[in-house]
Amino acid sequence: MNDKVNLAAKLAHVASYWSPHTVGQFNGCDLMVVKVKGEFVRHQHDETDDFFLVLSGELTLRLPEREIVLRPGELYVVPRGVEHQPFAAVETELLLIEPSGTPNTGDARTAAPRRLL
Repeated sequence: MNDKVNLAAKLAHVASYWSPHTVGQFNGCDLMVVKVKGEFVRHQHDETDDFFLVLSGELTLRLPEREIVLRPGELYVVPRGVEHQPFAAVETELLLIEPSGTPNTGDARTAAPRRLL
C-alpha cells in the first residue's frame, strides 16, 4: 500500500451485495470491503478464521448454538471450522480480513471472484 485507504470512498464504488473488493494486503491477508443485504449461504472455513468488522448497518452471524449481532464498530472472529451464516436485514458495510485466496463461501467452486478496488 502506497497511500492511505478511505473505506467510505472505496465502498461508494461497490454496486453489488456479497461481492468482496480487496483494498489492500497485510501479512498475506486481503483487506476487503463488502456491502451485504439479505442472507448469505451457510458455510465454514476449515483452514482459517473469518473476521467481520461492521462499518455501517447491522450484521447477524448465525452460528450453530447462537446468533451474534454486530453493530458499527463491533467485530467478531468466527473460529475456523465453525459453520456460520451472515445475515443483514438492511444494507450493511463490512471490513473483512482473510488470507489471500480464501473462498468467501468456504468452497472455491461457489466463491465470489476477488476484485481489486
